[in-house]
Amino acid sequence: MGVWRVLMDLRQLSYFVVVAEEGQVTRAAARVSVAQPAVSAQIRHLERELGETLFHRDPRGVSLTAAGEALLPHARAALAAAERGRATIMSLRGMLHGRLRIGVSRPVDPRLAEALGEFHRAHPAIEIALAEQHNEPLLEALTDGEIDAALIGIHDQSLPAQIRIRNVGTEPLVLATTRAHPLANRKSITVAQLRDEPIITLTRGSGLRAVLDDACRNAGFAARITAETSELGSLVELTSAGLGVAVLPRSALGQADLAILQITRPRLHRRTALAWNQASTTPAGRAFLTLAVKHFSAAR
Repeated sequence: MGVWRVLMDLRQLSYFVVVAEEGQVTRAAARVSVAQPAVSAQIRHLERELGETLFHRDPRGVSLTAAGEALLPHARAALAAAERGRATIMSLRGMLHGRLRIGVSRPVDPRLAEALGEFHRAHPAIEIALAEQHNEPLLEALTDGEIDAALIGIHDQSLPAQIRIRNVGTEPLVLATTRAHPLANRKSITVAQLRDEPIITLTRGSGLRAVLDDACRNAGFAARITAETSELGSLVELTSAGLGVAVLPRSALGQADLAILQITRPRLHRRTALAWNQASTTPAGRAFLTLAVKHFSAAR
């Protein structure tokens, strides 16, 4: 097959990734501001070079074949590596260009927002992209080099060798109930006493859910989950509606009219950390990390 034309391949791979993410060539073409026939032609060219069909095609859109699924992570890694190389060369000239990709869990931490604001003022040529996900997807994206840094919740999980973290905050977790709940008059509760309580929590993959599951498992039972949501705000609303009790950070409750119990034996905490991949952080990522560490340290 010989050596591939590098510029053409990067364009083909970028179109391939966008089509895979959009699930439709028309939307992918609009996203990259290129005519649909040109995108389709490049995808067919890539398929001919690889000798494999990458997409199942039907009138509703496209989906990845087994070959496409196998290629996708490598295509993303190749594009990320090319962008890091370009950014590194530009940094040698004293210029920071390109994109800063930061992973966050909602709601966005005000300290992170302030750091991003200062970074933008210092480096206006850099585009800032936020990826909003739970912990596990963010760690996967860091490991694969798809984002430069992330603000994640840390519990007792093991981390990939190339991932580095800096703890930036610890907050106690509390139990929230409606004021009509039988537990509402109590001041505290142990984890073991939650055995029979219907619990509302975040979906799997979040740091808060991991802390809850680990605590209940260590106490000898599985949490009785009655409802799941992906956002802390929704968790508070569901608790207020009486669907169950919730384990969450005190700061998430705001002005909600709920009873709050301290959790003891053991005390539970949410630990927040700034995480990055030491093997793939771009110059923009390194510049942001330096600034973010200062912001988080000053806010303690």
